[in-house]
Amino acid sequence: MTNLKVTCYGVRPNEVPFFHKLNTYGFELNLVEPLLDHHNVEAAKGTDAVILRGNCLADRQNIKILSEFGIKYLFTRTVGFNHIDLQAAADYNMLVARVPSYSPNAIAELALTLGMMLLRHTAYTTNRTAQYNFCVDSNMFSKEIRNCTVGVIGTGRIGLTEAILYKGLGANVLGYDIYQSDEAKKVVTFKDLDTVIAESDIISLHIPYFPGENENFVDAEFLAKVKPGAILINTARGELQDNAAILAALETGQLSGFGTDVFANEATLFFKKFDADTPLPDATVKSLVDLYPRVLVTPHIGSNTDEALSNMIETSYQNLYEVVSSGKVTNVVTLPSAQN
Repeated sequence: MTNLKVTCYGVRPNEVPFFHKLNTYGFELNLVEPLLDHHNVEAAKGTDAVILRGNCLADRQNIKILSEFGIKYLFTRTVGFNHIDLQAAADYNMLVARVPSYSPNAIAELALTLGMMLLRHTAYTTNRTAQYNFCVDSNMFSKEIRNCTVGVIGTGRIGLTEAILYKGLGANVLGYDIYQSDEAKKVVTFKDLDTVIAESDIISLHIPYFPGENENFVDAEFLAKVKPGAILINTARGELQDNAAILAALETGQLSGFGTDVFANEATLFFKKFDADTPLPDATVKSLVDLYPRVLVTPHIGSNTDEALSNMIETSYQNLYEVVSSGKVTNVVTLPSAQN
């Protein structure tokens, strides 16, 4: 047990019971619903540690203030940590740790759901019946998934889980990955990227984002190679997709549908409500959203499941307990230069 005082930002109301139930270490919790920004950093005053979620603003300005509060531990309950200025954290001697993994089913199930909704046109159909139109039209016609090929780009834990789910439904599943694991080989047929793109009815992205290396991985050149009428799903990172190129492909029919749980710079978009008085800040994103039901957008809810949430909170608590009890933490995040 420890009397460590911990401020947790970005705690949704449905998450509060999980934070308390899983707090077996006796931390004194300060749960803050909004994401960390320049306006609510003061909420962490008087605490010893901070636990963030994605899209929290842990920039130099906020890190300096947190350091002045005496906070030594800046942890995130996410796999990614691009919302944290690692150089600033190092400059202010603040330890950063993350959650290296959580339930792969959470993301994989969402990717599968988006793909199946677009394949079977369920959003289109239920939108019509919600308006009391029960007529069946040609847009409701669909192939069965067992007669489709699904291409999974990135066959790590999440991609492999999605591949297994599609395989269970009878789909032919192709895979592309630089590293072809023995486990993945039991499920997918590995082919080169161009072949996967060209042969797949549904293409699902599960690759990491490497800044400066694979921005706009899905660009006009990529989309020109896809099977006409294919469906594209991205539940990985928004930086991997060129929104303008995807919009163009949808307008020409090269893509029949697009489902995404992510956008680049999504902090300006997600977790906010827009209307006529407060328009969307990105015209291309607006054009994509306006193509509903051919475009399905979820606001980064891939990890918003009971299992994934429990995994993230438990690991975050374990990270804190480990560091206060031993002075070290297994899931530490350091600057790339410090890792060499």
